[in-house]
Amino acid sequence: MNQPEDDPSLEDITDLLSIMRRLRDPKSGCPWDLQQNFGTIAPYTIEEAYEVASSIEARDYSSLKDELGDLLFQVVFHAQMAEEQQLFAFHDVVQAVCAKMIRRHPHVFARSSADTPQTVSIAWDEIKRRERAAKSNQPAGFLDDVPGALPALMRAVKLQNRAAEVGFDWPSAITVAEKIAEETRELAEARESGKPAKVAEEFGDLLFAMANLARHLKLDPEDALRAANAKFVRRFRVIEEGLKARGRSLEEASLEEMEALWQDAKRREGKP
Repeated sequence: MNQPEDDPSLEDITDLLSIMRRLRDPKSGCPWDLQQNFGTIAPYTIEEAYEVASSIEARDYSSLKDELGDLLFQVVFHAQMAEEQQLFAFHDVVQAVCAKMIRRHPHVFARSSADTPQTVSIAWDEIKRRERAAKSNQPAGFLDDVPGALPALMRAVKLQNRAAEVGFDWPSAITVAEKIAEETRELAEARESGKPAKVAEEFGDLLFAMANLARHLKLDPEDALRAANAKFVRRFRVIEEGLKARGRSLEEASLEEMEALWQDAKRREGKP
């Protein structure tokens, strides 16, 4: 595959598949790539998905192009390993997702109608329920098909959404907020008890309730927390710059100095 870097054919998926086969070739492949398996590659797949989200959040579309390529490479990597074990191949992955998208969009590909995003979402969930019911290896428990390997915050929302399908849900955001107040009190009581396990349990309950509030507010808690992280970094950078302008370091500064600069950063962000 000795093609110049500017050859348009390099953009074809077959070239990427060929590169992946070369990397996993038992005789001439890359030692690192050959050593990998589904388990060792999975964390990289998750990381690349978050890199995609980060590029979107930053509206860095040049970076988004690259990160989407990295994520696609992860799909190809898993498919190559699966083909080596005669489980499935990349074209099976493509065929499966094509069939699924056609099946779950009858308003586009069949005689059905859905005029709003809300009706599409309702129909999508109903089709998913029918698909779950049709599986011969249907999980014993109603929540068992929510993947346990998901990030905890994301899994909390998915568990809550599944339970809500059968009516097990708080009636409003206000009632969830009341539950959060209750969990906060229980956390304070647990802390007074001096039992670390109990403190951890109550803290988990509080986080779970917070995820539920995000769901009722139609927010993605991962996105909200990611934005809060970015805001913290942005404001902390103001502290660093302010101290540097005074010829001082973070280690030398007092909490009062840093707090004053933090409040200054907040005021600056509040300006139109």
